[in-house]
Amino acid sequence: MAKYMLPDNVKESASALLKWATENDVREFDIRFIDLKGVVHHFSMPTEIMDEGVFEDGFGFDGSSVRGFQAINESDLILMADLSTAHIDPFFARKTIAFMCDVYDPITREPYGRDPRGVARRAEAYLKTSGIADTAYFGPEAEFFMFSNVQYETGPNVSMYRVDSKEGFWNSASNDPSMAYLNRIKEGYFPLPPLDKTHDVRAEMTETLLGVGIPVEVHHHEVGGGGQAEIDIKFAPLMQMADYLTLYKHVIKNVAARHGLIATFMPKPLFEDNGSGMHVHQSLWKDGNTLFYGDEYANLSEMALYYIGGILKHATSLMAFTNPTTNSYRRLVPGYEAPVNLVYSNRNRSAAIRIPVYINSPKAKRIETRFPDPTANPYYAFPALLLAGLDGIKNKIHPGDAVDVDLYEGNVETPTVPKGGLNAILNELENDYEYLLAGGVFTEDIVKSYIEYKREEEADPVAMRPHPYEFQLYLDI
Repeated sequence: MAKYMLPDNVKESASALLKWATENDVREFDIRFIDLKGVVHHFSMPTEIMDEGVFEDGFGFDGSSVRGFQAINESDLILMADLSTAHIDPFFARKTIAFMCDVYDPITREPYGRDPRGVARRAEAYLKTSGIADTAYFGPEAEFFMFSNVQYETGPNVSMYRVDSKEGFWNSASNDPSMAYLNRIKEGYFPLPPLDKTHDVRAEMTETLLGVGIPVEVHHHEVGGGGQAEIDIKFAPLMQMADYLTLYKHVIKNVAARHGLIATFMPKPLFEDNGSGMHVHQSLWKDGNTLFYGDEYANLSEMALYYIGGILKHATSLMAFTNPTTNSYRRLVPGYEAPVNLVYSNRNRSAAIRIPVYINSPKAKRIETRFPDPTANPYYAFPALLLAGLDGIKNKIHPGDAVDVDLYEGNVETPTVPKGGLNAILNELENDYEYLLAGGVFTEDIVKSYIEYKREEEADPVAMRPHPYEFQLYLDI
């Protein structure tokens, strides 16, 4: 058993979990839930006061203090533990069992409508009742940067940021001998040490991820400077992968902090260098058999092509969930391997959807959606991708011909990510969200409250602030 995992039988009931905790000197329980941005909230309780009744009644909290949840006059919500997610947290000084929770209404005892985990649960349930498939596998490749220093300030009279890294090529004139070997801009892919200065940090991250039960396939340095990295997780069913990715971020940030580094999943923290994406591999299965292998383009099935067609049709509204920040659209620009072209292709990395060909066995056949980034809340993003694909299957939306030429040099006209950033994408979602309502997975309340939150709290505040580059452009006019 991995270092921080609990035996499976211990997670079958609250009584078994409490008994194991007492016998193994567990000092606290950490109760966690997710908000609409994908940020984990938590509080802790001493083991001595925990009993089965607490698990049965639920853990109460103030829903009005979580942005996008409840109004203050109806603030009370409760959390019901998902014991399948229980593990020992690797970073707390006292031995602590942590687990994710689902949010419930305390009066009706029904799942709370705006709980992102509820969206993922409903997506899996809808897939099973659709008759199309019984399992959707997801495999995200989340990239991130590790900086040695991050400074930022905003105010009525100031707007600035500065990041630094011992891998940053901007430090080429440093007197520090540890910075003698530096990756040139956009040349950080797969270097050996001493160019790769974060190998041991990634190895520790990988060891910790394996310790909490997250299966890791590979880790490596990425193209970007500033210690850009990628650690890939083995595919898993939708809900389980959303839980994995949430815990993955927790591990990455905390291991980095142990080494005096700041890990960030911002898509574009550096100008003129590659950004961080989250390429999402997907496949549908039924009765233990893949549904995406066939004799169509790139050995895809007709169903797989329709799935691609659905994602491409709804791509610009999907991005409200898969690319949900203003910073997301600093990355989705031509020239940085960013998939701005809304087409599909065998092996073409500048296409929105790629069909990997490393292994061409039926069981490995999948599609890779390349435009998402790791600021996405996986409990929203994965269901949204699935629903778009299922809409394509149900309505037989063919994606058209694949585009296999170099999209930057081939003079091919293709649909692209719309200009205008997050606000433009939110407009797209307003005009195209019916497919998200299938099976009650999303609701109009979720979609409309999400759009309102993103506009008022993120898109508009960024748009209203003077940008530092504007002083260079306009101060002397």
